[in-house]
Amino acid sequence: MTSLPALSDRQLAGQRVIYSYSGLTPPARLLRRIRHGQAAGVIFFSQNIASRAQIRQVAAELQQADQSKLNPVQEPLLLMTDQEGGLVRRLPGSPGKSEKQIGESANPGSAARNAGRGAGRNLHGVGLNVNLAPVLDVYRQAGNFIDQFGRSYSMNPNVVSALGADFIKAQQDKGVAATSKHFPGLGAATTNQDTDVGPVTLNLSKHDIRTIDEFPYKAAIAAGVKLVMVSWASYPSLGSHRPAGLSSKIVQGELRQRLGFTGVTITDALEAGGLVHYGGIANRSVLAATAGMDLLLCAEQHVSEGIEALDALDDAYSDGTLNQTTFQAEAANVIALRTSLAG
Repeated sequence: MTSLPALSDRQLAGQRVIYSYSGLTPPARLLRRIRHGQAAGVIFFSQNIASRAQIRQVAAELQQADQSKLNPVQEPLLLMTDQEGGLVRRLPGSPGKSEKQIGESANPGSAARNAGRGAGRNLHGVGLNVNLAPVLDVYRQAGNFIDQFGRSYSMNPNVVSALGADFIKAQQDKGVAATSKHFPGLGAATTNQDTDVGPVTLNLSKHDIRTIDEFPYKAAIAAGVKLVMVSWASYPSLGSHRPAGLSSKIVQGELRQRLGFTGVTITDALEAGGLVHYGGIANRSVLAATAGMDLLLCAEQHVSEGIEALDALDDAYSDGTLNQTTFQAEAANVIALRTSLAG
């Protein structure tokens, strides 16, 4: 485990928060948090990107702020986006093919490797170092939630497993961390079951979840995937009615203990409608951290959301609501990821 630098409670909490903002220019209050060591990274959406030159300049500005003398963590910020391919791309350019197109191509393995390499080159070329891809969901029905945008390689878990691993290795060879998602799987969600909009319960058997949905994560972990995003759907057969990212039975039990993942866990968007029953951002942040999520994704495109998460983690760490030893280990896990992306 990476040994932690000397951090204030607030800086320690900041190692867990991914911020977002609207428009093309990072706001002063975000830069201030970064300079003071209170940020792990930033996620970018299409609205933040006008051109490759513009986002390259933004990335450089954020990393420069990160090098402030006020920041004890001098490792690169995690600068991330969703560059899955096909319709889900925030940057122009590679990968052009969707996962479904890759899965249906004449040589899927080669296509997956090309997509991974292309995504890696594309992001690295503008100063981004984390891709929230590949999707490892194994879709069950044509046109369902994941398939309607071509976001799944296949209905066959063996195919998803192989192609996901190919993409991960090829992309990470280019210096960009991969994120497999949405653990333990959204492949059974129907067209209208969207966790961004409202609560989703997937009543699958434990056997199906483990042999179909979780199966591709074994290969992803063997391939060295650096991050796993956990879904906001609920999976009652795994022993919890809470959304997966708020459930230690899923984060710790299934992902860490059963599958042996030691990398960084990241939530899906904290403002998602799927968490409507779990209070505001502050409460969601503490619940996610309690469940074992390393990074909290504040994707509402308002810096205030990230600050709310920061405040909540700071308070919960300081008053002992969150186990301090565990909290420090999770912050160290994030810093180790940042260190691995240096240069």
